[in-house]
Amino acid sequence: MAKAKEFRVTVADKPGALGACCLALAERGVNILAFQSFVEQGESLARFVVDDPESALKVLSGLRENFEQDDVAVVLLEHRPGELGRAALRLGEHRININYSYCGLQPGSTRPLVVFGVDQVTKAAAVLDEIATKP
Repeated sequence: MAKAKEFRVTVADKPGALGACCLALAERGVNILAFQSFVEQGESLARFVVDDPESALKVLSGLRENFEQDDVAVVLLEHRPGELGRAALRLGEHRININYSYCGLQPGSTRPLVVFGVDQVTKAAAVLDEIATKP
């Protein structure tokens, strides 16, 4: 799983707005695997990776939320000191710039699922695949 679809959703910066969006996804059986949210200029921006992008697209379209989709590079890392640093360093060695990152979990796993928004997604996916197969 070295590439995934990321949703960037803009919701109102008011109590319950983000919760309503997330619950609408859950009601359609969409599981959020990784998530990041922050407020900027009076709006809440949420980034997330889900287990069912097609259903998420339908839900978000139905809610009339302002959103975009993009490809991101993802990797399941071992949960031990240095793994995130090693992954980020390997991307840098391949001249891949990390614009942002966040993490989550896949169902049934205790390994962090790390999401990288990068300038070269396909190349980053190949590098991260290599990292994931090495102990």
